[in-house]
Amino acid sequence: MSIFRSIVFTAVAAGLVVGLIVTAIQHFGVVPLILRGEVYEQAAEAATPVATADSHGAEGHDGQGQGGHDHGAEAWEPSPGLERNAFTAAANILTAIGFSLLLGAAFALRGKAVTWREGLLWGLAGFVVFMVAPGLGLPPELPGMPASELGPRQVWWIGTVVATAAGLGLVLLKRTPWAAILGLVLIVAPHVVGAPAMLDEATNVPESLVHQFVVTVTLTSFLFWVLLGSLSGALYRRFSA
Repeated sequence: MSIFRSIVFTAVAAGLVVGLIVTAIQHFGVVPLILRGEVYEQAAEAATPVATADSHGAEGHDGQGQGGHDHGAEAWEPSPGLERNAFTAAANILTAIGFSLLLGAAFALRGKAVTWREGLLWGLAGFVVFMVAPGLGLPPELPGMPASELGPRQVWWIGTVVATAAGLGLVLLKRTPWAAILGLVLIVAPHVVGAPAMLDEATNVPESLVHQFVVTVTLTSFLFWVLLGSLSGALYRRFSA
């Protein structure tokens, strides 16, 4: 029971601290880029009905063009400002707690003494598994960018994460020739299969903005995992002592 308490206390404390820190980083780095992307997305959506009306004729009395579409009610989203920041912070904290639980479970299963240095290494492994490997095939996307269908993307993302985690575990923990070979095969396999292709749609989002967004999100994720791994290792050692 003490091990379980150590894992839970570590996850809650580390998740709260890291979630708040990452939220502050995102507020000044990632969020402004998302808002700029939303401007291009809204401009493209506003131009679509005009093109439809021009190609199908005059609009009818109900406000829809001949052959127009009824898009229905818009999906709910938090309003800009305090509400949006609060939901972002809550999501980051819950995400950090969840990943810290995984790290704590890994520490317990290893059964060895853990320090912030070992936690840092586990955090770097988490960065590779959950950000680098999936990002090679499905990089972070701004609003307004074309994307592949959601279902295949989710399947490939989950498969890549599982294969990469298993591969790294075999390479770094087993340390035998057969494990290293099998681990490398697992790591490479998702990229040989390839991620689902993006839909062939035009976008007005500038390439420079897309590149800046990918770099910023990757660096933010790196800081997230470095902080989470180090803090989880240090707190787990403290709570389990």
